[in-house]
Amino acid sequence: MNTHDLAAFIAVVDAGSIVQAANKLHLTQPAVTRRVQGLESLLGVELLDRQSKPLRPSAAGREVYRKGRQLLEAESELMTSVNPGTEPGGELRLGMPPYLADMMLATPIDRLRERFPKLSLRIQSTWSPGLTAAVEGDLLDAAVIGAADGNAPPASLIAHAFSRQPIRIVAAPSLGLPAKIDLKRLAGFSWVLSQNGCGMRTVLRRTMEAANLPFNVTVEAVGSELQLSLVARGAGVGMVTADLLERSHYRDRLKVLTVADFRTDVVGWLAYRPLPPRLAAPVALLLEELRKLPIASRHTRSRKAVA
Repeated sequence: MNTHDLAAFIAVVDAGSIVQAANKLHLTQPAVTRRVQGLESLLGVELLDRQSKPLRPSAAGREVYRKGRQLLEAESELMTSVNPGTEPGGELRLGMPPYLADMMLATPIDRLRERFPKLSLRIQSTWSPGLTAAVEGDLLDAAVIGAADGNAPPASLIAHAFSRQPIRIVAAPSLGLPAKIDLKRLAGFSWVLSQNGCGMRTVLRRTMEAANLPFNVTVEAVGSELQLSLVARGAGVGMVTADLLERSHYRDRLKVLTVADFRTDVVGWLAYRPLPPRLAAPVALLLEELRKLPIASRHTRSRKAVA
């Protein structure tokens, strides 16, 4: 099907006359007539009621008009989606872990919406392993993920590290734990942590299991502030990044423990597969804004996808 013929027919229906359609399309009247007749010949039906003034579509023409507009709109979207000079639009499917959601949903997201008003953001918040799998499976366009130091995103993804935060082990002073401790001593206490799926919880669990130590979680809670409030009331030992502890309302009611055999950082990454041209600028802006966050580290690195 020649889409120029379809566009001519739609223009005639919209204008109600071949004369006005010709003016709109910058064509002669005979040229518009030939295009409409060519479409009718291809489809084997009359598309216009030529006895009506203004011209109206026939019953078949109404159906062709409706579906034809959808086809031309889809063609336009297809052309713009691969044109790097086109203003970014459509959906950006973005993932982020819960511990970064508050900061991410402030300035970085606001900047995206201001700079690219035609872009629709679809945001999913879950733990980093799930986000990584969603990007690999093309369910997300990009994701901010946190990984323990030394555990980079899969080599199949393009990944940019933008932050590095030490992990703090904290407890209520009422538990009577010494400032310097080891995992064997901590094994006698239960933990207040995020749900299964949290990468840092997984690292802690594996470390304790490797040392043949029990790992008991007494409370699972979403959100660092809720967890720290429970830890401050003596519900168990907690784990939090240094920046979240510093900003917490409970920091003065918590004791930071130095654990001799468990020290690690969590590294923030922006990871994505090769992007369509329409998303290149938005994702680049997102990375720029992530690097401005208070948690951002000066010592970051990037990695291109492995072909």
